[in-house]
Amino acid sequence: MTTYEETETYEETKTCEEGADETRYEAVSSRDARFDGEFFFAVSTTGIYCRPSCPAVTPKRKNVRFFPTAAAAQGHGFRACRRCRPDAVPGSAEWNVRADVVGRAVRLIGDGVVDREGVPGLAVRLGYSTRQVQRQLTAELGAGPVALARAQRAHTARVLLQTTGLPVTDIAFAAGFASVRQFNDTIRQIYARTPSALREESGTRTGRGSAAFAAGIPLRLAHRGPYAARAVFDLLAEEAVAGVEEMTGEPGARTYRRTLRLPYGTGIVAVDEARPRRGGWLEARIHLTDLRDLTTAVQRLRRLFDLDADPYAVDERLAADPRLAPLVAARPGVRSPGAADPDEYAVRALVGREAAGELTEAYGKRLDVPCGALTHLFPEPGTLAAHPDPALAALTAALADGSLRLDAGADREEAVRTLRALPGLDDRTVAQIRMRALGEPDVGFDEEGELRRPWRSYAYRHLTAADRP
Repeated sequence: MTTYEETETYEETKTCEEGADETRYEAVSSRDARFDGEFFFAVSTTGIYCRPSCPAVTPKRKNVRFFPTAAAAQGHGFRACRRCRPDAVPGSAEWNVRADVVGRAVRLIGDGVVDREGVPGLAVRLGYSTRQVQRQLTAELGAGPVALARAQRAHTARVLLQTTGLPVTDIAFAAGFASVRQFNDTIRQIYARTPSALREESGTRTGRGSAAFAAGIPLRLAHRGPYAARAVFDLLAEEAVAGVEEMTGEPGARTYRRTLRLPYGTGIVAVDEARPRRGGWLEARIHLTDLRDLTTAVQRLRRLFDLDADPYAVDERLAADPRLAPLVAARPGVRSPGAADPDEYAVRALVGREAAGELTEAYGKRLDVPCGALTHLFPEPGTLAAHPDPALAALTAALADGSLRLDAGADREEAVRTLRALPGLDDRTVAQIRMRALGEPDVGFDEEGELRRPWRSYAYRHLTAADRP
């Protein structure tokens, strides 16, 4: 029997949801790009789903439904809009900063864990049963891990179809599909076209597999709102480790390049510095020894360059601090960069840039084919676990045996406890690892933090950028 209290709670929840949907519809009506990736809307009369900023005629409210993810819209039978390409928008900032099981799961799915290890592997990493993971993701995202991974595979396949000349069969398996038939069915369902039709639209011709991506896969890494590229590229230039990274070009037109160790092989990535603009992308090119690593490589670049952040929310909050207000006005869209390889960053934070270069030369794996100044992969933790430096040995041993996890799905609180128990890591080093390797948005470095919560990591970036000439 339903009680009065239960009925009242249901009515309150229903009212809140209806109010939220009206706010979303206002964003759709005004084509507000700030909400791209935060939610999606679908039109029942056309069977199509879009991003909020879609330039098409605004549909009537009665025909519109809202979904938290593209996967949820696809699961209800809606196809991706051809005009606004909703599958290509930046990810929701919420899922990337949250430390709970849903946020951790989304980051792991983005890193390709479901494709490599299945849902059971995802559940083991999270410490939950597969049923619990399915239930929590469906409740908050409107789709389970299989559907989320499927949407990601479809997006990867579309990128490969429209930017490379790889044969369709190669693309199907590179994107993570179990069979060509599954690949064809999924592309038809999501894009309402065959893989060949998608390719014809872009004018890409089929070529030989080995030659089709020899020059690298060109990508546009979308971001939300303004992007203060100079501050990010300045930081990466200061930190670049010889043999693993390099920065070329003049400020405003620089290119950052680095090597990556990936699940199936290795990669070399290049990202160009973008001119300031409100909404847009960073141009990138990715060279891989195994195309199955594309999704993982893209997600690691997105974390390194903090491309899924919400600069509107960050800047609004930090501008309330009198000390930061002029800095925010001068540099809208400052980001808090993450790490392309969290384990690598932890070692670098401990030993410093020069020592990291020496470790690379002595212990790093040399590339089979060096690419300019890029000659090595940074050494794996297991290779350094017997190092004579006790602090370095303790850190890398913990990373190697799994007692310390810093990957996309790591439990942040548990990781911090483990870091603080290791020898040789002072509070500042632990804070740097939290901010960069774990991607925490609210790491404080001083006593003036209350006005800046929950974006103290971004406040720190504003202050350090202001100190540079």
